Amino acid sequence: MKDCAVKELQQQSEETELLHVELHMLETERARLSLVEEKLVDILQLLQQLRDLEVSRRSLGKILLSALESCSDPQHGKAHILEVLNALYHELAACEILSTGGPLERESSQQSLIISC
Repeated sequence: MKDCAVKELQQQSEETELLHVELHMLETERARLSLVEEKLVDILQLLQQLRDLEVSRRSLGKILLSALESCSDPQHGKAHILEVLNALYHELAACEILSTGGPLERESSQQSLIISC
């Protein structure tokens, strides 16, 4: 009878340890997702500012491609996603129009603004 109680306690202890490990993994994933969410909010705010300034789609496309090229490591996964988001944020934040509010050139055909980033 004591053996049964000891085995049951061991099993409960192992299950508790597994639950603690799983909880730690979930907390780690929640923290990572919070970072991704914050970065996405920052990126969307910068994109909104650029849209309000009527930046051309071509210029925005160049910014996106530049960010993707700076993270051209073929690896995929969670860490790479955050790296790409960080690169995109820095590319957007580096645009002269956002940092200086300087003069812009007009595209003759589309009447939208060109920026240098």
